[in-house]
Amino acid sequence: MTWSVIAVALGFAGLVVLFYCAFRVHLGVRRLGRELERTRRLLAPEHAALRAELSDLQGPPVSQVSGEGVRSA
Repeated sequence: MTWSVIAVALGFAGLVVLFYCAFRVHLGVRRLGRELERTRRLLAPEHAALRAELSDLQGPPVSQVSGEGVRSA
């Protein structure tokens, strides 16, 4: 009888430790999500400016119409 009580108590203590670790991981993930969102907001203007500059550098697409039509083998 004593061994069964000790086994249940140790099992419960193990679950408490696992719950504590899971809770700490949950808090870390939330903190990481907030940090990523803050970084995304800070970088959004620079990202938009870079996209605009890239589209300016690319210019309009160059047409490669040769006038010969489609060649067949």
